[in-house]
Amino acid sequence: MSHFSSFDALCSALDDRTFDRLPALVANAHITGLGVARALAAHDVPVVALDRSGDGVAPASTAVTAAGEVTYPLDDRDAFREDVEELVDRIGREAVAFGCMDEWVHAFAETRPDGVRLSFDADAAPAVLDKEELYARADRLGVPYPETYSLDEVDPADAAEALEFPFLVKPARKREGEEVLGTNVVEVADAEAFAEVVDRAQSADIRVLAQEQVDVAVGEDRSLASYVPPGSVDVDDSTDTPDPLAVVGNARVRHPRAFGTSCVVDVVEDATVREQALSVLADAGYHGISESEFVYDRERGEHVLLDVNTRPWKWIGLPVAAGRNLPLAAYEAVTDGDVERACGRERASRWVYLRDLLAGLASGDAPNVLTGEQWHAVAGGRPVDAGVTTGVFDTADPGPTQRLVETEFSGRDYYCSC
Repeated sequence: MSHFSSFDALCSALDDRTFDRLPALVANAHITGLGVARALAAHDVPVVALDRSGDGVAPASTAVTAAGEVTYPLDDRDAFREDVEELVDRIGREAVAFGCMDEWVHAFAETRPDGVRLSFDADAAPAVLDKEELYARADRLGVPYPETYSLDEVDPADAAEALEFPFLVKPARKREGEEVLGTNVVEVADAEAFAEVVDRAQSADIRVLAQEQVDVAVGEDRSLASYVPPGSVDVDDSTDTPDPLAVVGNARVRHPRAFGTSCVVDVVEDATVREQALSVLADAGYHGISESEFVYDRERGEHVLLDVNTRPWKWIGLPVAAGRNLPLAAYEAVTDGDVERACGRERASRWVYLRDLLAGLASGDAPNVLTGEQWHAVAGGRPVDAGVTTGVFDTADPGPTQRLVETEFSGRDYYCSC
C-alpha cells in the first residue's frame, strides 16, 4: 500500500527505490487505474499511480508501488510532460504509460515524454477518440451509428430541424468537453437549451456534435474489450498476424439505470459486434487496448456504435478475469515480452461494482441480477467461487474499499466516476 504524495515527495520516494522491471505509469488513479494496477502487479510489474487528486482509490492498493500528483494535462500540457520526464529521471529507467481517461491518453500521445513507452498507438488513438472522425470512419465502413451532425460543418438550426427535439449534444473530444459542459452528453429539450450549450462550447473552442436520441433497449448494450497487437489490423482469422485478445461484455445493469456507468457486466458472445468493432480499429490502424461501445437501437433493430475508448475503462477487470489480461498484453508488447502470458483460464464471467449496484437496489432503480450463490460468494470474500469478479472490493486488498467508504461519507468528491 502506498500513500498519495505531492509531486516533490513522489520524486523523493522514487529516488529511494530500485526497479528490476520497467514500471508502469498509470493515470488516473481511481477505479480504472486500480483495475490496471492489479492486473499488472499480479505479474510482478511495479506500478506508479499518477493523478491530480489524492481522493482516488488506487493509491491505497497493495498493487501500487508509489502514487502522487502530477500537473493535470488539461491545465498545462507542457508542465505535465515536464513532470513525467522528471519522474522517469528519478526512476532511473524507462517506464510504460497507461492513460485511463481520455485526457491522459491525449496528453501522453501529444507530448511524448522522453523515456516513456506508450502502451497504446499514440498516432492512431486521437483519431479514434475524436467522435467526428470515428463516425466518419463508421459511415465509410457501413457500421451502424446514430444520426449525427458536426456543428462545425452543419448549421445548428439545420441539425435541430433534421433531428427534432429532444436530442443530444456531445463533445467531439469527451473529457475536454466534459470540463466545459460538466458532462459528456447533454440532452437538449428545445431551441433555447440547444443554443445555450452551443454558445458555451463555442466560447471555449470545443467542437460539439448533435446526435439523435436513440431508442435504447436498456440492459442490451455490447462492448468489445480488446487488445490489438501491433500488426494485427486484419480481422480475417486466416492471416498470420497476431490475433486480438477480445471479450464482448454486456452491461446488464448501469447506475443510473439508463445512461449511467456500468455496475454489472457479463461476458457474452456477439460475432457481429466483435467484427464491426475490429473493423473500425483496423481501418484506423490502431493497436493497443480499447473498448468499443454499442447500444441496441429498438427502432433500427440492431446495435449501433456510440464510442471507442482507446484505453482501459471501469470494468477492465472483467476481461482479465475472463482470461484476457489486456493491460499485461500491452505491457509485454512494448517491453519485448511474451504477449501470450496475458492469456489464461477464465476465472469469472461477471463483473460487479458493489457501490453502484447497492445504490441502485436501495433506490429501486436497479434489478437484482445476482444469484443467491453469487451474493454468498461475494459476501464471503471469494466471488470467483461463483464466477464473479468485483471492482474495488477485494478482501485480499482492502485499502481501496476503505478509501472508497471514506470518500463516500466525507463530503469529498473524486472528479471522475471511473
